[in-house]
Amino acid sequence: MENIIIEAKNVSVEYITGDLRNIGLKEYITKKLTKKYHTEKFKAVNDVSFRLFQGEMLGIVGTNGAGKSTLLKVITQIMRPSSGSVKVNGKVAALLELSSGFDGELNLKENAYLRGAMLGYTREFMDKKYPEILAFSELQDFEQRPFKQLSSGMKSRIAFSIASMVEPEILILDEVLSVGDGAFREKSEAKMREIIEKGKATVLVSHSIAQIRRMCDKVLWLERGNQMAFGDADEVCDRYAEFLKTRNISK
Repeated sequence: MENIIIEAKNVSVEYITGDLRNIGLKEYITKKLTKKYHTEKFKAVNDVSFRLFQGEMLGIVGTNGAGKSTLLKVITQIMRPSSGSVKVNGKVAALLELSSGFDGELNLKENAYLRGAMLGYTREFMDKKYPEILAFSELQDFEQRPFKQLSSGMKSRIAFSIASMVEPEILILDEVLSVGDGAFREKSEAKMREIIEKGKATVLVSHSIAQIRRMCDKVLWLERGNQMAFGDADEVCDRYAEFLKTRNISK
């Protein structure tokens, strides 16, 4: 039997919005006692199910607000689903927000070790891997530069290098490869293919249909939190591209 790396069953994430948000305790109690309040429930993700097997790469597509990033947070256990479940078999390295986990006052090397610690890696492990991480990022000349002075492309390079060079069992990327020059994007894609060939699994969120089609085995299409399609990459990408045409959205 094939090894299931990620299995999502009927996952939903629900938020409550309305008058009881961002108010003081006294006002909250008053509104509750007098019942003078209004709340609404909003489903960011609604009844999503899929399986990802060992060696596969899953692409997640959808327009802004489709629920892609929310679903990734459930997969990485940053967020709990309101209903349903997600089982993940393996160690995850996730790049959900390029700026998260970094300290602008520290230099590039110090931030690399900081991110490594956040991913659960020891100092000894990072001592061994850091030269390889730095070389892959091609940022040797900026090693001592304060992180806040680096461009967004440079931050993307070091963040991706850390996540991929530590060889996670599951690599999750949210729009990371859309930042940086073409040469580094090609290099990053090649690295992800190398990870997959070693028996790992990767989840990629990207607005580039061409990139998703080129790299992924399966595609999950979300729209307004709902699962529109899941299956073969070319088939789902074709359907999604037609949908964008009807909305006059260029991707």
